[in-house]
Amino acid sequence: MRQNVLELPLMRFPCRIVAALAPAGAFAAAGVLTAAAATTTATAVLATPGWAGAATLAATHAATHAAKEAARSAAAASAKGSGPVDVLYAGSLVTFVQTSLDAAFHQATGYSVTGIPGGSTGLASEIKGGVHVADVFISAAAKSNAALEGAANGNWVTWYATFATSPLLIGYESSSKFATTLEKKPWWKVVTQPGFQMGRTNPATDPKGVLAVKAVDETATKEHDRALRTVVASTANIFPEQTMVGRLQAGQLDAGFFYGVEASAAKLPTVPLKSVNLSAGYTVTVVANAPHPAAAAAFVKFLLSAKGKALLEKNGMAALAKPKVSGKRAAVPSTLKKVLG
Repeated sequence: MRQNVLELPLMRFPCRIVAALAPAGAFAAAGVLTAAAATTTATAVLATPGWAGAATLAATHAATHAAKEAARSAAAASAKGSGPVDVLYAGSLVTFVQTSLDAAFHQATGYSVTGIPGGSTGLASEIKGGVHVADVFISAAAKSNAALEGAANGNWVTWYATFATSPLLIGYESSSKFATTLEKKPWWKVVTQPGFQMGRTNPATDPKGVLAVKAVDETATKEHDRALRTVVASTANIFPEQTMVGRLQAGQLDAGFFYGVEASAAKLPTVPLKSVNLSAGYTVTVVANAPHPAAAAAFVKFLLSAKGKALLEKNGMAALAKPKVSGKRAAVPSTLKKVLG
């Protein structure tokens, strides 16, 4: 028969257990035993005078080791949160949030985004009117926060940080009969052609709608093209921001005004405005009386982290190297002061 020797760890005196075991290699490395080997070993050791205490110590050590490993695993799991973070965000980010940001944020923190997209100006009005309760508000224009600042506006927002920009572009449907023309001629000479369906958002509820009107007006002036202003003269081509991509892809529109982030996420072909340079300036803030403050702070931290910035850049946005804080810097939660600088 073959003898196997186990050196018992963590003992203040030399101790060797010698057990005669039928199966070879019954003792595993570092004192870890299979169930069958443990039974055989215990029988052999306890039958040996003077070694019952040593066997007990070995068993205690194994149990302690297992308990420590379990504690480490539990601590790692508890480091993540759970539950929702209620985010009201610019409709131009709907595809980005739903297909990229939410999954990455959940994997990193354990929290999940419960989001409502829409025109930034309209969302601000809904927060102010109590229509929606929010933890975080993401706007496509800094001005949208003004409607929530100050006692007269409920002090819903006391600070906000501009974190990224995305250019205003003409996005079009590749199957449109005007697609080839848009690729070859200046956009302002194409969108006024008979039958062309050009979509835009409402200037009253969405900053992009304001920029679209500005782009048309400035281009019409620079290019001396009065007919171009007819594109924004009618309200028949105004649609909710979060539905624009879907309408374009369904063939209801030939083209529309989109931010780069929308076009990138939906893989839309685009043409630049060229004669004008306009863009969204995305801001983020934690709303006053946020029902989930810990989740809200975790969301802002992730959005502004290296991983968050990489996602922004990958999806058609230019992340600012350092967020620009506006409003009352002293009101920034202590948990966010480091990430906001």
